[in-house]
Amino acid sequence: MENFNLFWEELMSNKLVESAIVIVTSIILYSIVHAIVVRGEKKVNGKKLGRGRTYMSLILSCVRYIFIILTILTVLQVNGVDVTSIMAGLGLIGVIIGLAVQDALKDIIRGFSIVSDRYYSVGDVIKYNNEQEGKVVEIGLRSTKLKSITNGCTVTVANRLIEQAEQCANATTIIIPMPYEVKVATAESVIAEIVEEIKKDELVTDAENLGVTDLAESSINYLVTIKTGAENRRKVRRAALRVTLLTLEKHNISVPYPQMDVHAKK
Repeated sequence: MENFNLFWEELMSNKLVESAIVIVTSIILYSIVHAIVVRGEKKVNGKKLGRGRTYMSLILSCVRYIFIILTILTVLQVNGVDVTSIMAGLGLIGVIIGLAVQDALKDIIRGFSIVSDRYYSVGDVIKYNNEQEGKVVEIGLRSTKLKSITNGCTVTVANRLIEQAEQCANATTIIIPMPYEVKVATAESVIAEIVEEIKKDELVTDAENLGVTDLAESSINYLVTIKTGAENRRKVRRAALRVTLLTLEKHNISVPYPQMDVHAKK
């Protein structure tokens, strides 16, 4: 027993061992807090609330950074570094650190702004920087993770770089052109058939013919709106266009296209 006590005292006198214990303890505590926060996420009808998921994502991000900072300070204290002196000297070097991490601070401020002003939430499909679209999978202090709806890749975007975010609607539209030669009653009957075929898609919740939207040069254009998940809009639109072509082909209706008559003098 005495030998064991001597061995334990010698082991604990090793700073590396103490540092390792601090790190492991910190990881265990963070795992426990992480599990508690995740379990505390509110659910309605078995589905997670986008707003709740957003706040939980931000809280976990904050907790992670807090644990990292506290762990580093504790390890320094264990190894004989005067943490109090470091904390007192932070005011003196604060300007230097501020310049070095100004981009990170911008990300953090922007992250809080995104959540507080409700720019978007986890689960939303957004169009950012006026060109790219993605589904929000995580909002952190410094960045937002988006799953591209075009190729499925996950993209991490610094919060400060998202200057403008547009929340995409849960619907898409298609234009169905009908030749002027086709009578209105016949055209509307064919479009009604197209709408019913579109509704059979499992990703579609509803579809409706909104009527004539334009009297174009070579066709009468009808507007059809299709309700679906924002992330499915492109896929559903492609399928709807295919259904349109097949149905028009079935009724021997050619898709109108611009034509030009040329008259030559003899």
